[in-house]
Amino acid sequence: MQAWYRGAPWLWLLWPLSLLFGLVSGLRRCLFRHGLKAAYRAPVPVMVVGNLTVGGNGKTPMVIWLVEWLRKQGYNPGVISRGYGGNSDHYPLVLSNTTRAEQAGDEPVLIFKRTGCPVVVGPKRAEAAATLAGLGADIIISDDGLQHYALARDIELVVVDGKRRFGNGRLLPMGPLREGKWRLASVDAVINNGGPGDAGEYAMTLAPGELQPVSATGEPPAPGARVHAMAGIGHPPRFFTTLNEQGFILDKQLALADHKAVSPAQLAGLADAPLLMTEKDAVKWPGGHDNGWYLPVNARLPTEFEHMLSSRLKELNHGD
Repeated sequence: MQAWYRGAPWLWLLWPLSLLFGLVSGLRRCLFRHGLKAAYRAPVPVMVVGNLTVGGNGKTPMVIWLVEWLRKQGYNPGVISRGYGGNSDHYPLVLSNTTRAEQAGDEPVLIFKRTGCPVVVGPKRAEAAATLAGLGADIIISDDGLQHYALARDIELVVVDGKRRFGNGRLLPMGPLREGKWRLASVDAVINNGGPGDAGEYAMTLAPGELQPVSATGEPPAPGARVHAMAGIGHPPRFFTTLNEQGFILDKQLALADHKAVSPAQLAGLADAPLLMTEKDAVKWPGGHDNGWYLPVNARLPTEFEHMLSSRLKELNHGD
C-alpha cells in the first residue's frame, strides 16, 4: 500500500485499528513469552529469516544464500515456509520436482529449484519443522515467520528494504509494520537490502545473474535492447530499476501484486519485444509469450556477517 510510504494523512482514520492490532499482538507475544501458550521446540536449530513490514524485502535471496553458506559449513539445511499463494490438499507438503507454485506458493518452489534442499510448506510451522527434521535436516531455515511465536527459534534475522525502510512507522493497518521497530533490538542481525543502513546493520546487495529462458529459444536480449518487463514481487520498481541499470530499454512495465501470476489478458500487446521477468514470476509462468526470460539474482553479504553467524552457530553447538 503506497500510502504507507507517502505518509497519507487519511491513514490516521485507521489509528484505532492499529492500536487494537498492537494490543492483540502484544498480548499474544506475552502469552508465549511466559509459557502460557506453548511453543514447539524443534530437535535441531531453527533460524528465522523475517521482516517487520508486510510485502517483499528480499527474504528469498537471503534464504538461498543461507542454504548455500550453511552447506559450506558442513550442515544439511532445510527450509520451511507458510507457502503464500499456494493451495494444497494436505499439509505439511514436502516439495518435489513436480510440485507447482499453485500448490506450494512461488517462493518455496523457487527455493527448492535453486537449492535442491528439502522444503516443507504448511500453515502450521511447527508441523512443517517436525516434518523437515524427520527428513534429515540438521538445521531449519524458516522463510518468514518472525511473528510466528508458536515455533521456538535460535537465531533471528530481519531483512529491511533499504530504500523503503518502515514507511510511516505505524502498525497495521495504519502502517506496514507487523511489530514495532523496537523489535529490531532483540534479533541477532538486521540485514539491509539495497540502501543506506543504520549503525549495526549488515549490507546485502543483489547481484544479477545471466538471463535464463522461460519460453524462449535462441540468444537472450543484450543490454541496449528494447524490452518489456513484468514483476509480481513485493516492490516491482526494484526489479525495473535493476533492468535499467543493466542497460535495457524498458518499453512497457507490468507491475503485479506480490505472489500474483500474470494473466493472458495482461500479456496482450507485449509480443513485439522480449519479456523480462523475475525468477519468482518464472516459477508460476502460465505461458502466453514466446520470448520470455527471467533474471536470477544472488545475495551478497559482508564477511562480518559470516563471522557473526559462525559465532552464533558455535554458541548453539557448545550449548548442546
